[in-house]
Amino acid sequence: MRFTLNDNSVDVAAHPMKRLLDVLREECELTGTKEGCGEGECGACTVLVNGVLVVSCLVPFAQVEGASVKTIEGLGNDHALQHHFMNEAGAQCGICTPGMIVVASTLPVDATLDEIRVALAGNLCRCTGYEAIYRAIQKAQQPQ
Repeated sequence: MRFTLNDNSVDVAAHPMKRLLDVLREECELTGTKEGCGEGECGACTVLVNGVLVVSCLVPFAQVEGASVKTIEGLGNDHALQHHFMNEAGAQCGICTPGMIVVASTLPVDATLDEIRVALAGNLCRCTGYEAIYRAIQKAQQPQ
């Protein structure tokens, strides 16, 4: 099946009903997207499909044929959010972090704390606590 993955055209052979999460991790060898719950409730596996945030554990692979998929790897290693999550102790075990960063990457640069909280409402963190995460996102929004 052909689709665009992190701005590159790819052709991946996988069962059409396999979860997108598993295709990304197994066939595409992109392990940044994590499985937290497998039920679409924690947001750890959040990716962008045609610019829309989705939990990849609920998306059948067939649904991304011809689509554009962006994962945490597609944001690049020098993405400000990743650095600030580390510098502000917004990441601990790392399971929720990729999904939170993907969500945060869609926020406008002038997002308020309330807007950040609402955007991350579907992402659960069991380790760090949210204040460090909010602080990291706010610092990433500041001019460098």
